[in-house]
Amino acid sequence: MKDTLGKPAQTHRFLPIVVLSLSLGACGIPDSKRPADRVTAVKPSVETKQCFADLQHAGVRFSPLPNKYFSGGCSQIGTVKMMDAGRRTGITNIGPVRCELANKFAAWTEYAVKRAARQYLGSELIRIETMGSYSCRNIAGSNRRSEHSKANAIDVSAFVLADGRRITVTGNWRDGGRGEQFLKVIHKSACRRFGTVLGPDYNADHYNHFHFDMSGNGYCR
Repeated sequence: MKDTLGKPAQTHRFLPIVVLSLSLGACGIPDSKRPADRVTAVKPSVETKQCFADLQHAGVRFSPLPNKYFSGGCSQIGTVKMMDAGRRTGITNIGPVRCELANKFAAWTEYAVKRAARQYLGSELIRIETMGSYSCRNIAGSNRRSEHSKANAIDVSAFVLADGRRITVTGNWRDGGRGEQFLKVIHKSACRRFGTVLGPDYNADHYNHFHFDMSGNGYCR
């Protein structure tokens, strides 16, 4: 889906795919780190191959990761390691991400975040800062596993511009200025792409980040 902010840009070059062995719904407290109980080689399905091709077309540098299964119901299946968010837009602190989520995130970055940065902030986006993706943990206050436990969620905390400004969810969500306008626009755009979108208006646990995952059916707070 394309946002009203514009049309897709032309495809850029991408890195070849290589297989590497690399080892918050709402966000919660992570379990202690544990080794995988089982690791399997990447044998992509037709759908996964198409997902990889879509990532390549979006100009995302990435590597497919082996499937990993952990005790307690946590897993990394059909995941990739993103080296950027597409078109040479940096991304920090990102772990394994399911390919479908990576594709949605790259499209959101290209067609919403970059264009909103130009329109509302008058500068180019150069980097997105995250608080991570995969984490084997429960939803806060619940005994249910978070989407993070399946590498099916990303938490975004800040956006860095070419002119040196850093727009943060903590500092700008209610600043009454251009930073707030920018964040509200891209939050609304995210609600049209991801299954669940949570931000500071959802609860106190999300005061400093946006949570995106592919579960749910357009739940947006």
